[in-house]
Amino acid sequence: MSLLKRLSESPDERPDAVRVSGTALSGVELLRCATAVADRVHGLDRVAIEATPTMETVVGVVGALLAGVAVVPVPADAGAMERAHMFRDSGAAALLAPKGAGEAEGSGPPVVPVDLALRSDRTRPEPDPERAALILYTSGTTGAPKGVVISRRSIAACLDALADAWAWTPDDLLVHGLPLFHVHGLVLGVLGPLRHGSRLDHVGRPQPARYAAAGGTMYFGVPTVWSRVAAAPESARALRGARLLVSGSAALPAAVFADLAELTGHRIVERYGMTETLITVSARADGPRLPGTVGVRLPGVRTRLVDERGGPVPADGEAMGELLVAGPTLFSGYLNRPDADAASTTGDGWFRTGDVATIGPDGSHRIVGRASTDLIKSGGYRIGAGEIEDALLAHPGVREAAVIGVPDPDLGQRVTAYVVADGVTGPDLIEFVARNLAVHKRPRAVHLLDALPRNALGKVQKKLLGQGARRDDATETSH
Repeated sequence: MSLLKRLSESPDERPDAVRVSGTALSGVELLRCATAVADRVHGLDRVAIEATPTMETVVGVVGALLAGVAVVPVPADAGAMERAHMFRDSGAAALLAPKGAGEAEGSGPPVVPVDLALRSDRTRPEPDPERAALILYTSGTTGAPKGVVISRRSIAACLDALADAWAWTPDDLLVHGLPLFHVHGLVLGVLGPLRHGSRLDHVGRPQPARYAAAGGTMYFGVPTVWSRVAAAPESARALRGARLLVSGSAALPAAVFADLAELTGHRIVERYGMTETLITVSARADGPRLPGTVGVRLPGVRTRLVDERGGPVPADGEAMGELLVAGPTLFSGYLNRPDADAASTTGDGWFRTGDVATIGPDGSHRIVGRASTDLIKSGGYRIGAGEIEDALLAHPGVREAAVIGVPDPDLGQRVTAYVVADGVTGPDLIEFVARNLAVHKRPRAVHLLDALPRNALGKVQKKLLGQGARRDDATETSH
C-alpha cells in the first residue's frame, strides 16, 4: 500500500483539496507538481528541505517521498551552526527550496528549486516500506541534535491508528497552523490528510481568527494555540461546528481544557508521542476525554512503567514510573549514533521515553513530565512537577507555571516554581498550593517571571528557567 494512499491512488479533484498559507491546489495538481520534483531527485538517498508554511514545502516533501528519497526538514529559523550540522550529519545530497530562493548558506548542498509551475505525469513503483521517509532532528538539549530516522512503515502505522482513534475520513477538513518540521505539523498535519484523503487548510500562523474562519471539522493545535483560542471567545465559539479538536506536543492546562469545553462545546482530545515513537497514546473520538490525561494505547502499541532499577510499576493510576513503549510506530534508530540507540532501548526492544507517567486500571495514561526535570525527589518523597503546576494554575491570578527540582543539601531537591502571574505574591502561591496539596508538595521558592521560555511548539524549556526576566521572588525556607 502506498504511504500517501489517497493522493497516489485517487487524488482529490476539488480545487482546494490542499491549501497552505492561502495557496490552494487540487489533489490531482499537487500530485503532478510533486511528481515533477520526484523526477529531479529520484536516485538520491536523502534531501533536505526548507520547512516553511508554504505550498513549496508540501510539494517538495511529497515529491521526495514519491521518489523514495528520505526528507530532512530544516527549520526556517535554524542558525548557521545548526543548519551546517544537519546538512553534514544527514549527508543530504540536495536542498529543496522555493524557486528563486538562492543558494544554500555556507557549504550546504546544492539547491533544487521547487517550481509550482512544473508538472509531470510519470508514475513510479511504491518504495520499500522499511525505507526511511523522514530524518527529523531533535532539539539537541543533551549535545548536538540527533537525527531520528523514521520509516515509511512507521508513519503509515501511526496514521492508520489515528484514523481508527479519531474516526478520520475523506469527509474531514483538517485545519492547523503548526510548523512543518515536526511530527505534529508534518506527519500528522500534512501526510495524514494525504493518506486518508481529507482536505487540508494550513492557515500559516495559527491565529484564533484564522482558525475560526476556516470552517474545519478537525483542528490541531499546541497548548499555546489553544490558550489563545480560549482567550478569544468569539473565535472559540466559531469552532462549535467542528467534529474534533486535538491538542498535543505539551500538556494542556486543565483551565484551558475547561474554557474550551464551555466556549466550543468540545472536550478536547489530547494525545502523546515523541519524535522517536510518533503518536502512541490518544483519547478517542468515541471515548472519554479527561483533562490531564492523554488517553489510551493506539492499536498495536504496547506501554509499561518501570522504576529506576527497571522493575515493574503497577498500573493503578497512582504509581509513577518511566514510560516504555513498543510497537509498529517506533523509529528505526538514531542516524550514525549506535551509542544513543543502545542507551534508549532496553534489551528486549522497548524504547525508553524518559517521561514519567501513570497508567490507570482503565488504560488511561497521565504524563507527569520528563524524568530528568519533572520527577522531583524531595525529603524522601517522589513528587510530580505537573501536579504542582496544575495546582498553581488553579489560582485565578496565575497565567503560566513551571516547576522543577533544584539541588538542596537537606532535601535532595527543593521544589521550585516559576510563575507568570498578576496581583499575587510568591508567599501567597506557596500557601495556596499547601492548602490544596500535601504540604510536602508546596514550592519552597516561587519566582515571578514576565514569560516562561518556550520552544516553537510551545513546550516550556525547563533547562532555561532562571535565565528569564525575573520580577520578584519569594522563598519559604522551613523544611
